[in-house]
This record gives sequence, structure tokens and C-alpha cells, in this order.
Amino acid sequence: MTPRFVVSGTDTGIGKTVFAAGLAGALGAHYWKPVQSGLEDETDSQTVARLSELPSGHIVPEAYRLTAPLSPHLSARLDGIEIDTGKLLPPECKGPLVIEGAGGLLVPLTATTVFADVFAQWRIPVILCARTALGTINHTLLSLEALRRRAIPICGVAFIGPENAETQATIATIGQVEILGRLPTLDNLTPESLAQAFRENFNARLMLENCA
Repeated sequence: MTPRFVVSGTDTGIGKTVFAAGLAGALGAHYWKPVQSGLEDETDSQTVARLSELPSGHIVPEAYRLTAPLSPHLSARLDGIEIDTGKLLPPECKGPLVIEGAGGLLVPLTATTVFADVFAQWRIPVILCARTALGTINHTLLSLEALRRRAIPICGVAFIGPENAETQATIATIGQVEILGRLPTLDNLTPESLAQAFRENFNARLMLENCA
């Protein structure tokens, strides 16, 4: 079976798209963002394509492209459509596949369905991206509970931000979860700096062997 990962986050704007780009680039993977909300600025697929430097054929088109940068259920409503979660089926690819959610696990796709409900149907291991800043213990542990309540496999937690050893250790202990590494904040974010930082802080091949 094709190795697959879901990259989700404890919140929006924490850097999971940058992490997804680093992971996809390190594995030479395909990348898929099922639902994109917000089209005025660079989309997540475009960001991953730019930062990973993957071939264009490795960026799988989104199932839904929604205009407003809002929760998908609301953005879809403003566009006059309703997301059919039954159509959100991971694409068949040759080689690894990195799938990126939107915001956190409980972001609504419809009036009654959140992203975690779809992940529960897929049963693909989730890499949970978390900040290292204040508040991340609560957000991360709640997210881990949401995954476990739905029996979604957890690959581990990837931290993003400055080193916070005490917080990271607390999450590992209380959350009973593997810490995959920490991606530092990159002031000069380029394909080269991201690839180097990812190599230095994560073992992508080990993740592939243990999680996908």
C-alpha cells in the first residue's frame, strides 16, 4: 500500500503547511490539500509546490477550492455549495502521499461534520503539528484526545517554533505520544533553508517506516 500521512494541527496558522512542504520534499511525495479556503493569496498547494520544489505532477488538485479564507463550511456556504465529504477520497499515487487538513481537527466541513470525522474514515496516520508557545500543552492534549476518541492512528507530534524542552517533554509524557522533532522558526524561509532544517530535525525515512 502507498505510504500515506495526514498532517493536521492544533490550531490554524501554526506552520503545518511549511512542515508538510518539508516532509513532502524530503520524501519526494505527492501532496494533496482536500479543501482550500481562501484564494486571494498563495494557496497551501502553491506554498508547498514553491517550498518543496516537487514536480508539478506531485501536487494533486484540491477537491474543493473555496473563495473566502474562513472555516470550510462557512466559505462553502458563501460560495453557494455544500461539501460532500463522501467525495473526499485520498488519491491513488505512486510513492508516498502527504495530505494536509485545514486548521485544527475539529474545523467544520459541513454543519455536522468536522475534519477528524473524515480522518476517522481514512484511518491514515496523523502527524499533529503543534506550537511550542504558551497554551500548546492544552491544545495538543485536547487534539490527541480527539484523535484517540475516534481511533485515528497517531504517528506523533511535530513541534514548530523555538525550543521549549519542558513543554515538549510534558506533552510527550501526559499525551503518551512520540515527539517526531521540532521545526525551528526560519527567518529566511526558502526551499534550501527548509530542506536543511527538516533534515537536521526530523528523520523522514524513520517516519515512513514506523507510521505510514
